[in-house]
Amino acid sequence: MTPEERAAYRAFVRENHPDRGGDPDAFVAGLAAMRARPEPPEPTATDDVVFVRDVPLPARIAVALLRTVRRHRRDRLDRLAADPEPDGSTSRTRSAP
Repeated sequence: MTPEERAAYRAFVRENHPDRGGDPDAFVAGLAAMRARPEPPEPTATDDVVFVRDVPLPARIAVALLRTVRRHRRDRLDRLAADPEPDGSTSRTRSAP
């Protein structure tokens, strides 16, 4: 039940409840109409999961190789950025004479 639906339900009960001077028949009919509305399905944990079929072995090897190369390249760049040159610069490229 959304917050808007809850507020509408509470307002209906507040105005039409027999203990507060409302018509009992209108109250029962209103409750039946509110309960007859279909509720939206609850989200499940598998809504965000995408199932894929098995990937062939050569494709898995290629993906693993790409990930390994990228990880090593990223680690190497991180080490270069963390290890400054003796003159204070972080670049390891030579400047043109």
